[in-house]
Amino acid sequence: MKPVDIDKHAWDAALERLLDDVYTFALTGPRQHEDWARDALAVMNRSVADPRGWRMLEWQIDEEGRENVRPSFPFLPPTAEQVREWTHPVTESAAAELLASLTQEWFFVGRPLRSRADKDQVLADARTVLARFGPDAVFRTSSDLARFSSSPDFLGEDLTGGRAFTDYMMDLGLIAVSPEEVGVFWTFNAS
Repeated sequence: MKPVDIDKHAWDAALERLLDDVYTFALTGPRQHEDWARDALAVMNRSVADPRGWRMLEWQIDEEGRENVRPSFPFLPPTAEQVREWTHPVTESAAAELLASLTQEWFFVGRPLRSRADKDQVLADARTVLARFGPDAVFRTSSDLARFSSSPDFLGEDLTGGRAFTDYMMDLGLIAVSPEEVGVFWTFNAS
């Protein structure tokens, strides 16, 4: 994937165009542990802030449910070991395809991005968002499509979730890990 210069303005704009119309969790936190899964859990639990102070998205998630049930709502409280076991590594290119595919309600349309007229722009926005994590980033997904391949065709195959990370009937997510930051991008069948 070609490197993209990323700044707050580019991140904010790309993130909003990508994910502002779906039930989304898109937050980033600092790397504080050697184990990236512990850092991902801190983001899911909202116990850390974006180290750059950039935009985050957390649309249509019931804050009252979070306060009354658990801080990680709608995420279940998995362990770091479970986060590692329930996610699968994907290439940077596959991660961009997956993030772009999360822009629509993938649980109703199996290949939501494939026929969009603005597919190239959506993919460019996904690459911009992921560029924040730099050339040494690694990516993991909850999608079962990545169980046997680190480069599944997220644009050509019907999207599938995997092990449920949330209270919702269906969810699908991507975790981006760099030496300095971890980003968690998730969509939910919350309609």
